[in-house]
Amino acid sequence: MQRLLMILIAAVVAAAPFSASAKVTIDITQGNVDPMPIAVPNFLGPDEGTSELRRDITGVLMNDLDRSGLFQVIDQRAYILEDDMGVNTRPKFANWRIINAQVLVVGEVEELPDGRIQVSTRIWDVYSDEQLGAVAFKTPADNWRRAAHKVADFVYKSLTGEDGYFDTRIVFIHETGPKEKRIKRLMIMDQDGANPVPLTDGLNYQALTPRFSPTQQQITYMALFDDRPGQVYLFNIETGEQEQLGTFRGMTFAPRFSPDGRQVIMSVERNGNSDVFKMDLATRRLTRLTDHPAIDVSPTMSPDGRRIGFTSDRGGSQQIYVMNADGGNQKRITFGEGRYQTPVWSPRGDLIAFTRQYKGQFYIGVIRPDGTGERLLTESYLEEGPTWAPNGRVLMFYRDTPTRRNGTGGGASLWSVDLTGRNLRRVRTPGDASDPAWSPLLP
Repeated sequence: MQRLLMILIAAVVAAAPFSASAKVTIDITQGNVDPMPIAVPNFLGPDEGTSELRRDITGVLMNDLDRSGLFQVIDQRAYILEDDMGVNTRPKFANWRIINAQVLVVGEVEELPDGRIQVSTRIWDVYSDEQLGAVAFKTPADNWRRAAHKVADFVYKSLTGEDGYFDTRIVFIHETGPKEKRIKRLMIMDQDGANPVPLTDGLNYQALTPRFSPTQQQITYMALFDDRPGQVYLFNIETGEQEQLGTFRGMTFAPRFSPDGRQVIMSVERNGNSDVFKMDLATRRLTRLTDHPAIDVSPTMSPDGRRIGFTSDRGGSQQIYVMNADGGNQKRITFGEGRYQTPVWSPRGDLIAFTRQYKGQFYIGVIRPDGTGERLLTESYLEEGPTWAPNGRVLMFYRDTPTRRNGTGGGASLWSVDLTGRNLRRVRTPGDASDPAWSPLLP
């Protein structure tokens, strides 16, 4: 994928030096956030040949903002458009106050002689008549979808003060075939479901639990073979190269990168028991972190690299524990009824997401690393595998629906939910999908 070439915003700002003191902001740390009414007219441009491209960019931008749950994108049919409207022209704010827009996003797309396009955007506070931000960048024309995501991230940060999550990708397990003989292959797509591309064919082994590296375009995952124990692999997204992460007699599973991308933590089965290990990727040195007759699985490292969460049944049922990165000071943090599993540390470090199974239902929830503040966000027949957006404000997971008595129906699908639990959305995928993993923001 071609890298998006950002340039300084000076070209836009210098052309129209408006005030930039922000008045409208969204506090996303609140328990409930009412969506902000925002107007996004179709992007403008001097070239007739870019009209369809401009509409496409606007559509992706509007979809990103709407799905975040923080913004209510006002229907374009209500807009009172201006003949002289442009990214370097002050809007007629009264026209936008009539439709109750609090924020206006104006954009332009211009074709460049070298075949690239320049995308320029300005954000306005409608009620204070002031600019909130401006940005411009150049990119290859076929990279327009990433350009739209970049603009959405810019709008999100301008209005919340925190990084967005739209210019990211999701790797997941694409499932096909009958229930009794499922084919599971790695697939990658944009976070909104666009551009799905298979990474493995699923013919020689079944791929499970993929996880992104936080520092490069690399995935670690488990490969399950018919004739030998499952093993952990590394997969380079850019080159397509993959390699086995060591050779183990027993099964290795639930791999996850350390925050610096230099280590992989995972579970290793030895003599019928599993414990948590970490491997240095440079030396391939393996270090044991837990040594307990119970089953210790699903390790996840805090963003500062100092602590590791994992699941263990050493207390009689599956619960979440936290320990130091060297394996010391192991403490249980969940005490609720049912089973807790698949812990995932937030990129912000403030929460651990998990799956909870209780009385025949599954839940996706979050808890603080000290064991306080447990909250359940979603509930269904079967849901598992939470993964964090890079800003730590949204979770993605998968749901499986039951098969009907006549054998029809059923299937796995991806969903997202924010930390309020209110903004639950299905994520489109080409067929059944499970085990999502969210990438960092793309470079």
